[in-house]
Amino acid sequence: MAAASPTKLNYVFGPILSGRLGRSLGLDLLGARICSFDCLYCEAGPTDKKTVTRAVYVKPDAILAELAAHKAIDPSPVDAVTLGGLGEPCLNEGIGEIIAGAKSIYPATPVAVLTNSSLLWLDAAREDIMGADIVLPSLDSLAPSEFARLNRPCPEITLEMVKDGLVRFREQFSGRIYLEVLLADGLNDSIENLEALLQFRRLCRPDRIDVVTLSRPGAYPEAKPVRARTLEDFRRTLGAEQIPCVPSGHGPPGLMPARAPSTLEAAVLGSLRRRPQTASQLVLAMGKTDEELARVLGALESQGRIAAQKQLGAIFYSLAGS
Repeated sequence: MAAASPTKLNYVFGPILSGRLGRSLGLDLLGARICSFDCLYCEAGPTDKKTVTRAVYVKPDAILAELAAHKAIDPSPVDAVTLGGLGEPCLNEGIGEIIAGAKSIYPATPVAVLTNSSLLWLDAAREDIMGADIVLPSLDSLAPSEFARLNRPCPEITLEMVKDGLVRFREQFSGRIYLEVLLADGLNDSIENLEALLQFRRLCRPDRIDVVTLSRPGAYPEAKPVRARTLEDFRRTLGAEQIPCVPSGHGPPGLMPARAPSTLEAAVLGSLRRRPQTASQLVLAMGKTDEELARVLGALESQGRIAAQKQLGAIFYSLAGS
C-alpha cells in the first residue's frame, strides 16, 4: 500500500502534548463532532450530532491506513497512540478493530482510549475496549444537577448509568484506568461533588485520578477555570496526581527527526483542527524549536488559515473560522 500524502491525513493528528500521556499521537474515530455529551468545556467545540447510537462512523481500515502512512512518513517515537478525536470514540463500533490495528502498527507503544464514560454501561462497548493498555474515562460530577448542566448528556444517559458502567468496567478490565475530573468554576466545584467523588473512588478503584481545570478555550463561555486553591483542595482530598506541565517525552527537539516544512504545516493544521493550542504547546508536541514553529505559525496566519486569540491569559491558535 502506498503511503498517503501527509496533507490528506483526516483521522491521524499530532503528536499533541498531553499532561497525562506525554507526546500522544491521536486518532479521530468520528470524523465530526459526534458525541453523547455536549460539554460546556469541550476543546473540540459544540457537539453537532448528539447521539447514543453506535455505528461505524469511520471505517477502521481508513484510520489504520492513515496511521501506517503517518509512521512511514514520521517514524519518531511517541508516548502513546490515543483514540479520541472530535467526539466520543466508543460510539464507533469498530473501536476494537482499531485498537488491535494500532497495536500492530505501533507494537512498542501503549494504546489509550479517551472516553466520557457514557457508554460503558453497554456490554458491547466495554468489551470493545478491553484490548487497550490505558483507558482514561472522565467523571466530572456526581451531583445530578451539575452533571446535567456541565456535561449536557443525551436524555437516554443518566448519572447512575455512567457510575454503573465505570464500576463494571473496573471489574473486567486488566489494564490501567486513569480517571479524570475536570473542574469548571461555579459549575462542579461544590463540596457535594467532592464528597461524592471521594466515596465513588473507593468503588471504582482507578489506578490514578487526575483532577484538572480548563487550560484551553472551551466550547461555551460559561466554562472557566477554577481557582488554584480549589484545584488543590480537590486534588489533595481525592489523592490525585500532580499533572506535570511538561512530560518527559523523548528528548530535546534537536534529537527529533527533521520534518519538511510542508509536512510540519500539515501536522500543525491537523493538530489545531482538533483543539486550540498555544505556540509552546505545539513546540513540545511537534518536537521543534520555537523559531521553527514561529515561522510555520506566521506563514499559516498570513495565509488566513489559522487565527490567534488571547484566552485564559495566553495566545491560542485555532483554524480560521472554527
